[in-house]
Amino acid sequence: MLLTLLNPTSGRITVDGLDVTKNHEKVKKLMGLMTQETVVEADLTARQNLELFAHLYHITAEQREKRIKEALGEAELEKFADVKAGTFSGGMQRRLGLVRAMIQEPRILVLDEPTTGLDVQNRTTMWGRIKQMNKSGTTILLTTQYLEEADELCDRIAIIDHGKVIALGTPSEVKRIAGTGRVLEVIVKPEDTARVLSLLKSRFGLSGAAKGDRIIAALEKGSESEFTKISAMLDREKVTVLSIGAHLPTLDDVFIKLTGSGMRDASGEMQGGRANMRWR
Repeated sequence: MLLTLLNPTSGRITVDGLDVTKNHEKVKKLMGLMTQETVVEADLTARQNLELFAHLYHITAEQREKRIKEALGEAELEKFADVKAGTFSGGMQRRLGLVRAMIQEPRILVLDEPTTGLDVQNRTTMWGRIKQMNKSGTTILLTTQYLEEADELCDRIAIIDHGKVIALGTPSEVKRIAGTGRVLEVIVKPEDTARVLSLLKSRFGLSGAAKGDRIIAALEKGSESEFTKISAMLDREKVTVLSIGAHLPTLDDVFIKLTGSGMRDASGEMQGGRANMRWR
């Protein structure tokens, strides 16, 4: 809808003060997009991929050459400028896709899970590129299933579950939802999760949440003595504890607390796990 490909089903959307339903062409000139799937023209070289998009955005010949050269440098693809993109590794293709989305220097860039499938090294490199774009003045709207990515990159986060925004704010504000103290994390046998949740509620007044064999609960007092008492109680109740610990809340903790035991419904559709992020 932001990209004007679909009309809003309700409400009103403006981009930089422009109504998206009335100003399609103007809005499109402001926006850039990198889709979740890596889509590059395999039979074209890296340079030709960038030239194609530069032509689509009606960039002048003088500006076109300059921006393509800069884009190849930002993607660290200068040595591969005239190599067909279909021969590139996944990381190289993602970098090419990112700079291609920036070729018209958009005011707003939409990134749909830009690091999905990347190894740690390429993901870290991609994070660096995204931060550089933001510092240069580009507003970024990013969706991700990696909540540590949201924590690392973003000034403002929205967690969505079943199509509804259930948490919105800075990373620190969102984390406070999991409690102001430390977070208890217990890993037990899956068949014991319901019992442990019940014990935490009845004995300590803690409302926990489970995902598989992992249980989290905000320690109300956040004290070492509270954690020790819980550990001793589970031992007395002869619960097989595979792991137990306490740590500062993470976005994963917040997500599990807000959405409960699972990230997917019976059909396999994602029902959360995405953090929508925007820099202003």
